[in-house]
Amino acid sequence: MTTTNNTSTNKTKNVNKAISLLALLFINLLFTSTSYAWWNDEWTFRKKLVIDTTPTTGINLQDSAKDVPVLVRLHTGNFGYFLDLKQDGSDLRFISSDDKTPLKYHIEKFDPINQMAFIWVLVPQVMGLSSTEFVWMYYGNANAVNGADGEGSFGINQTLDYHFNGDGTAPKDVTAYKNNPVLYTAESLPASFIGAGAAFKGQSIINLPDTPTLKVMPESGWTAAMWIKISEAQNNADLLHRKDGRQELTLSVNQDVLLASYTGADGAAHEVKGPSLPLGNWQHVALSLGGGQLVLYVNGNEVGRTAVTVSEMGGPISIGNSETGGNNAFTGEIDELTLAKVARSPAWLKTVYGSQGVDAKLLKYGDDEQSQSGNSGSYIQILLQNVTIDGWVVIVILSIMAAISWVVMLGKGLLIAKVKKDNRAFLEQFRKLDVESTDKLDTEESQEDTELDQSPLSQALFGKHDHFQSSPIYKLYHLGVQQVHFRIGSTVGAQASNLSPNAMNAIRAALDADLVRHMQKLNSQMVLLTIAISGGPFLGLLGTVVGVMITFAAIAASGDVNINAIAPGIAAALVATVAGLAVAIPALFGYNYLGSQIKEAIADMHVFVDEFITRVAEYYGR
Repeated sequence: MTTTNNTSTNKTKNVNKAISLLALLFINLLFTSTSYAWWNDEWTFRKKLVIDTTPTTGINLQDSAKDVPVLVRLHTGNFGYFLDLKQDGSDLRFISSDDKTPLKYHIEKFDPINQMAFIWVLVPQVMGLSSTEFVWMYYGNANAVNGADGEGSFGINQTLDYHFNGDGTAPKDVTAYKNNPVLYTAESLPASFIGAGAAFKGQSIINLPDTPTLKVMPESGWTAAMWIKISEAQNNADLLHRKDGRQELTLSVNQDVLLASYTGADGAAHEVKGPSLPLGNWQHVALSLGGGQLVLYVNGNEVGRTAVTVSEMGGPISIGNSETGGNNAFTGEIDELTLAKVARSPAWLKTVYGSQGVDAKLLKYGDDEQSQSGNSGSYIQILLQNVTIDGWVVIVILSIMAAISWVVMLGKGLLIAKVKKDNRAFLEQFRKLDVESTDKLDTEESQEDTELDQSPLSQALFGKHDHFQSSPIYKLYHLGVQQVHFRIGSTVGAQASNLSPNAMNAIRAALDADLVRHMQKLNSQMVLLTIAISGGPFLGLLGTVVGVMITFAAIAASGDVNINAIAPGIAAALVATVAGLAVAIPALFGYNYLGSQIKEAIADMHVFVDEFITRVAEYYGR
């Protein structure tokens, strides 16, 4: 028997230990997350940007690439803390995985109102087939100065980069080489694939300068890349054209087929035919000239190559047409035009596409962390920081509803407690009275009681209770006694039998009317609880639906589709539903409890009216 008891005791202890461990684990998961070293304590927050080049979840990059300008797209789907940044985003910093080395970056667009940003970060090396490399994005320092470096954020080999402007002006080369256009007749688009872009409508052209930094050198090669969207079938439309004596280099579209051609100094012509490009869709196209090869790329993948003999080549470069007023005009849109003085590797071009494309799988946006002596913020804090403005509007409305419902419940609870106490005290004394002394407990109301009678809660909290002032039963009694005195005079102490049945009915009618008024007072403001019960969940659901819509709209606009982009926005949107339920559930319990107490008080009033009329009829009836 002792052995059995010991075994049972040990099992109970083990169960208790397991429950304790699970509780501690739950608390740890809820309120803390992994802590790391912190680059600079002046920055309050940071976000982990994982570089994924694996074939399953990333861009399937086999080889490594160096000095890649990676596009960081921020929106409500992957970042909910625009209000924690300075208005121009100048407190942003990008630090390598060692949490020590700052990376060069610059901001193409930062829009805290619409919660969207495009930031270019120069990553020194992107490892192939890896998901362990990452970059830290730090933010949240009101005293930070602008640390952007546009000229250095593309590396020394990038000799031209046009982001384009949305204000109608010609684009500026953001690299250190400042190869700005000498002619720009394209139409500026405020919203394109990556920020602003340029539209070409048949005769538009961009002429680039003939500078030494844009020359094709045989030993290093040359690369041109851009995003294009073809509006309609083309007739030998030139995306890029360059001519230097007998040499000629062209990137063009015929109908919907992409073509690259090169004519060398010896007059030998070479052509690479690419695939058909779907109309109306954005495509990343690039040609690489160097190493004895002309190579054509679409969306980061090689689509064709041919052997060529490359010579030094200069001359002006035209974008969108072969020459001003020429017949090789392109119709469509172009964004993110880049030129490099080296032949870019396939890995480099694939990495660029993987960070910029519609299905941008290169970056995985991790959780946001807060600097708190090395500890990051809780999951609850992360949820609240991801709530959008529309969600906060709903939550504020729900907070007001919650405050009102709690005030009603607390006030009504105090009132009913006083009512029950005074009812019990009055009935205890009333039932001790003889029939002939029924009016003995009646007392004239003071001026203070008359004023406080308009507010039962004020009477309960601040009024005197020497004559059952919070008891509606006493007030019915007081009215009944006054009605009897009015009908038979003041000789109540003497036996009388001069109340007719009609008089008795009149007294009962007066008591019933007063009872209804007391019922209305007891039930007043209860409708606010029913509004909270029925309206709270629907308002919360509205906030959630709108939040989810905004999250998916932002994802569709940015082209970043992954679980890390969706999860924070969806989780934050659900906070509105939780807030709605948090309003409705206490109001539901409070309404049911208070309703039962009010029904009990009303039942006591009905019983008392019958009891009082019976006493009066017994003593004064005929």
